[in-house]
This record gives sequence, C-alpha cells and structure tokens, in this order.
Amino acid sequence: MQTIEAAKRIIRTEQFREKLLDIYQESARIPKEEARYLQALDSFHSLFGDLPVEIYSAPGRTEIGGNHTDHQHGQVLAASINDDAIAVAAMAETSLIRVKSEGYPEISLTLPKDPSALAPLSEEEGTTAGLIRGVVAGLASRGYRVGGFSAYITSEVLGGSGLSSSAAFETLIGTILNGLYNDMACDAVTIAKIGQYAENVYFGKPCGLMDQMACSVGSLCHMDFEDPENPKLERIDFDLTEAGYSLCITDTKGSHADLTEDYAAVPTEMKAVAAHFGKAVLREVSEPELQQAIPALREKLGDRPVLRALHFYNENRRVVAESTALRTGDIRSFLRAVRASGDSSFKFLQNVYTTHDIRHQNMSVALAVSESVLGLSSGDISLLDTGVVRVHGGGFAGTIQAFVPKEKTDKYRGAMEALFGEGACMVLKIRKYGGIRVI
Repeated sequence: MQTIEAAKRIIRTEQFREKLLDIYQESARIPKEEARYLQALDSFHSLFGDLPVEIYSAPGRTEIGGNHTDHQHGQVLAASINDDAIAVAAMAETSLIRVKSEGYPEISLTLPKDPSALAPLSEEEGTTAGLIRGVVAGLASRGYRVGGFSAYITSEVLGGSGLSSSAAFETLIGTILNGLYNDMACDAVTIAKIGQYAENVYFGKPCGLMDQMACSVGSLCHMDFEDPENPKLERIDFDLTEAGYSLCITDTKGSHADLTEDYAAVPTEMKAVAAHFGKAVLREVSEPELQQAIPALREKLGDRPVLRALHFYNENRRVVAESTALRTGDIRSFLRAVRASGDSSFKFLQNVYTTHDIRHQNMSVALAVSESVLGLSSGDISLLDTGVVRVHGGGFAGTIQAFVPKEKTDKYRGAMEALFGEGACMVLKIRKYGGIRVI
C-alpha cells in the first residue's frame, strides 16, 4: 500500500516510466499513461479520501483465431492488448464495496457474513453491478478471501469496441480482490473462470471462456478448451511489428441493440447439432459423424446449424495452423489461415450482419473497403503480403480486424476513419501481461 502522494512520486520516476513502457509497448504513449495514472489518483482522493492505495491493471483482448468455438470447447488463438482498464483501490474497514468507473454512477455492494451466498439478482442482470456481485461470489465460493474496498476505475477498453470491455472489467475486479485480500495467490486461469461465471450467471450472457482467459492470462496464447476446467495454454512469442505488420481493429459503429438473439443463436444451434448425437458440445462429436449425418441434420434442424457446425471443425484446424505458423515465423501461412477464418465466419458461421436488419451491414462494408484499400482480390493468395482482414469477435455489428503492412497503416487507418469517424480505427500491440498489480 502507498499513500496517494507516495504513489504519485513513484509514477513520476524514470523507473516507473520504464515499467509503463513494458506494459504499454509504445514510448509515444507513456506521457499520456503517466497523466492518466496521476488523474486516477486525484479522482480517487476526491471521492474516497486520502487512503493507502494500490493500482491494478487489466487489458482488453483481441481474438485472432477460433471465432465462436470456445463455447463448444474448441481451440482459440487470442491475445491481450495494450489498451487496458486501471483501478486505484483501497481496502475498506467495513464490508462495503464502492466502485466508481469514470463516466458512470457509483456502484455499491454490502457483503453479507457469507459472501459466497451472494445470489444473482434479476434486477442486476445485464448490469455492471451484477458482474461485481458475481466476481465476489465466485472468489468466495472457491475459498478466497473477499472484503470491502473502494475503487476508482478508468478504462481505455471502450464498451462495444469488440475488445471485451466486460472481461477486462471482470478481470480487474477479480485482480483487485486477489491483491488486496489474497496477496495475488489466485492464479490467472481461476480469475478467468470466475469472470466467466459472473458473466454467465449474474450478468446473463452465455459466453465461453476465451475473453476472460485472454484478459486474465495475457500475451499471445493458443488455448484449448476441450476440458474447460483445465484449459491447455501455450504462450507464443511472436513480434508482429518485427514481422512488418500492424494489428488494426476498426469499430464499425453498428448498433448492438437487439442482437442478443443473434449472439445466443450461435452456441444454441451448435449445441443442437451436438444434441443430435447425444452430446453437449461439438467437441464431443467427431467430424466424420457429423459429415455422415448432414442429410438428417438438415431435415431436423435446417441448414444454418449445419453450416455453423462445419465452421467449428475447420476453425479448430485453422487455430492449430495459425499457432504453428507463428511459432515457426511463417507469416504468410499465418495470414493465409486468418483470411480463411474470415471467409468461413462470413459464409458458414454467418456472423457479419444480422438478418433482422439487412439494410445496415457496417461490417460488410468495412471488409469490402478494407480489401480495396489493401489491394486484395478474392481468392488470390499471391496478394497476402498486402495484408488480410476479417470479422473480429462476436460479430453482427461490432469490429473488424486487419493485419496491415506497416507502410500501409496510415493509409488504411485514414480510409477506415473516413467511413466510421475519427478514432474508429485502433492500431494496437500485443501486451505481455494479463491482470496485474502495478503499484
């Protein structure tokens, strides 16, 4: 714990600037991050007083491969990014939790004598309060200490940006409690599972584990969820910048309203295919079994569930191919697999636009303009050196992802922002760390 003034002195040191560079990966943004940390301390002081504090950070994430496979116990390639949420936090002498996020009303929660008994509340479904309640209950039910605290949070991972602001928030709350009350004894995978539990049960969103794992564990990771209780992780050491490419995420500014049905239909339809074989998820069904049953499945369930199931098997293979290519430094094979993943998501998974509103197809337009700017032509893999582009994350109205040659980055970002507004295209780097205590 540090006094607020002592924390400010630490932030102004050259040693801490080096720490910020290690976290955020860009020297040009260090002055902004230093100012952000100092402002967060001032905001905490004005809200909660001059208390001994610690500072925590949790990143957003980018999904690179494995689009909509984690909820079927599939394989995913994902990475934490250098945009994050930070919290200035202090232990409370009472059982009261107070959380103030910049730009939002304060949320408070009084802990009962047995915090593991905190039940989900219907009125908190779909709210940040529900996420906090779920994370507290998840930690307590696993035997970790929890208690009251006050926190001021400011986030660069904007809601609706496709970079998993909710998982970053869940990871941040879990990391605060882990640091304040457990001396960081709870491992990153458990923090991720608790975040998923909070989102599934208390927030009411049937997500897989990928978002939380990428935010909590950090770095570039190949994740295999065949056994979700014991996921296999392999960190991959690959420097995209050294390979000559920028990671660009563009927010297409589509409305996320009324898309719950679209998101939920993907796992529901995949699970319906698995249920045909008496299984819970597609990972438990062999691909030959599926291929043989396609006529019966089409008659029983319709065509889209079959197409989405076929996407699952092919996408799992692509994740392995992408991971192998990155480990061996084969950037062209990696880009080829990314492009195939995007094609499959558009054609078979069908998560680029909602059929409930075909007039608005923001991501389809973004993908088309991206291919034009990058000089791509459909199916011509000889042009891969010009970059690749694909749907990013959940889809339907969110973001697209592009791997752009460094020399084309400014041109590409300009084209995307001409379509979707200033700041719509984010040029990101992969961060080494998941949820951490910074001070």
